[in-house]
Amino acid sequence: MTVMKINVIGGGPAGLYFAILMKRQNPSREVVVVERDGPNDTFGWGIVFSDQTFSYLDECDQPSFERIIGACEIWDNVDVVHKGERVTIRGNRFSGIGRLKFLSILRDRCRELGVELRFHANVTDVESYRDCDLMVGADGANSAVRRAYQDFFRPSVDVRKNKFIWLGTNQLFHGLTLTFRENEAGRFIAHSYKFNQTTSAFIVECDEATWRSAGFDGKSEAETCEYLQRVFEADLGGHPLLTNNFVRWINFPLVRNQRWRHENVILLGDALHTAHFSIGSGTKLALEDSIALAKCFAEQSGVTAALQEFERARRPVVEALQDAAFSSLLMLENIAEDWRLEPLPFAYKMMTRSGRVTHEKLKKRDPEFAAAYEEWLQRQSKSGVKLPV
Repeated sequence: MTVMKINVIGGGPAGLYFAILMKRQNPSREVVVVERDGPNDTFGWGIVFSDQTFSYLDECDQPSFERIIGACEIWDNVDVVHKGERVTIRGNRFSGIGRLKFLSILRDRCRELGVELRFHANVTDVESYRDCDLMVGADGANSAVRRAYQDFFRPSVDVRKNKFIWLGTNQLFHGLTLTFRENEAGRFIAHSYKFNQTTSAFIVECDEATWRSAGFDGKSEAETCEYLQRVFEADLGGHPLLTNNFVRWINFPLVRNQRWRHENVILLGDALHTAHFSIGSGTKLALEDSIALAKCFAEQSGVTAALQEFERARRPVVEALQDAAFSSLLMLENIAEDWRLEPLPFAYKMMTRSGRVTHEKLKKRDPEFAAAYEEWLQRQSKSGVKLPV
């Protein structure tokens, strides 16, 4: 019996979880994960999951799921802070976990199952890893695998307008919090949530005009944090903003690929597609990619058939979520259009910005919030005020 050999380029969530699932299916498979960075190197702070994603993880590999859920901070509220007022929307169950902790759990599980992990392996010659039955490009938005076969994958990378920076803080945000602040330079948006008992992620975005007016192009890491601490002084409770050896402003790259596979090569996660962080979908998509691809190998005979079925079944799901994330991205890029709104209608528009959360869903999740918005609509209608679109 021929042993299936799998090379996974990239040791992020997509690559590690796919390795776990393929080894679980058949322990005789030779699965190697190649990662550029070291086991304790990671960028970013925390990641967010919904209950739906958790249910998939529970079904696919309970040992890793139990460790993940045990390390999570859980909440059910989204808070929108606008014009100095906080609006809370309940019934939105999410979980946050530190990115390094999450990767550590997946790596430990890989080792238990016999997956070979190679760190500090910067892949410059992708073709040298093709000596296998299946090669997986799970190496992020700047994927070397995708670039090596770009004539086949036909990628597009749309670099978006807003700039963002991923920081941390010891101020605990008990819920997924969107904070909108303004100063003489322009408008700033913070996305924040706790991911352990002492730390929150704190992602800040702004448009390029604001970024330049604030002088970020000439500020050091410390100066950048000090400036943003002043912008969000009312929200940070006296806590400083933190960096973890990676602090720079970037523009979000919206990645799509016309083709998902080339011979025995497949892309997963951010190498295949990206979705804006404002709906917390990057890691969700990566893990669910891995689950879907592993399922195809369990049900199909041969690599080609499995890869074909993966693209056929998974592409509509991914494109729908990318469309929702793009709607959210566009609203945040054009936030000036909605800045005049009062906190309640502003929060409502934030909650429904992706098109995936309808008024009926909000009524089920938080009847009081939905009723308050309906009352606001009635007051506006009676007063003859033109309602926001």
